[in-house]
Amino acid sequence: MAESGGGGGGWRDSYKGMSSDNIKGLVLAISSSLFIGASFIVKKKGLKKAGATGTRAGVGGYSYLYEPLWWIGVTTMLLGEIANFAAYAFAPAILVTPLGALSIIISAVLAHIILLEKLHIFGVLGCALCVVGSTTIVLHAPQEQEIGSVLEVWNLATEPAFMFYASLIIGAAVFLIIRYVPQYGQTNVMVYIGICSLVGSLSVMSVKALGIALKLTFSGTNQLFYPQTWVFTLVVLTCVVTQLNYLNKALDTFNTAIVSPIYYVMFTSLTILASVIMFKDWDRQNGTQIVTEMCGFVTILSGTFLLHRTKDMVEGSPVILPVRISKHANEDGFESEGIPLRRQESLRSP
Repeated sequence: MAESGGGGGGWRDSYKGMSSDNIKGLVLAISSSLFIGASFIVKKKGLKKAGATGTRAGVGGYSYLYEPLWWIGVTTMLLGEIANFAAYAFAPAILVTPLGALSIIISAVLAHIILLEKLHIFGVLGCALCVVGSTTIVLHAPQEQEIGSVLEVWNLATEPAFMFYASLIIGAAVFLIIRYVPQYGQTNVMVYIGICSLVGSLSVMSVKALGIALKLTFSGTNQLFYPQTWVFTLVVLTCVVTQLNYLNKALDTFNTAIVSPIYYVMFTSLTILASVIMFKDWDRQNGTQIVTEMCGFVTILSGTFLLHRTKDMVEGSPVILPVRISKHANEDGFESEGIPLRRQESLRSP
């Protein structure tokens, strides 16, 4: 019994609990997922309402711009992105980024309740896996590193290891843009998503740096007069514009059911890698914590894949789905049919 009690005490000693900054980052990340997940439903309700009285967005109409419900959805998404931005200022990326999967759960559940879109039993299992994986990561995430100036972040960003990583990322992205986009961009989903994910990992590191600078500024230590703050701002703007450009191309060319899970896996994996290199998250953890975090991440990936894979299934239908699903199958009332990984129609959606 004494040994058992000692073992329990050792476990309690190894688990220090979450710091106040990590808790703030967690609350902001969850709030972000709630806002973003709900925004998809509100915007879709607005699109349907606008389409009932005007030209649908899917066939080139813009009547949704006059629909207040659609603007409420856009505002809700903006609030979610602001909360996500703030979360990176308080918690490590290895905690914040994987929690983005919660927005998928919120969206799926609300679609089932509000839009009456059926959620398959395997979709429910996917949601449960995402929750379990997210909880695992939250309980074992590293503590946020104490940083007192944007200059400290700049020193971390200019260390040889991260400079080498950033050079590889930029080189790979430029190579894909020049060599593969013209030839394979419209036929291989990995080209556009690869560019988004590569550039996205750098954008998150810059967003975190900028968030830390703003947090310190609001707390009374002005960081805005440091040129490094504005360098990070420029990197954020450049990366975000590039990321959105190629993400829009991917969504316009391939079905969301294919783009979303692949993008989530690649973007989250590269972001975690970048954070580990730049902020040395794993240096403050033991092997057990690192392995547990990776298991939680894999669990989220499994749940995300299962949820996307079954989102267009109805109860009693076979598990095997076609590779590609028409973008407007639900809106137009046509049944899904298997087609290649090429965009089948010329319709655009916002």
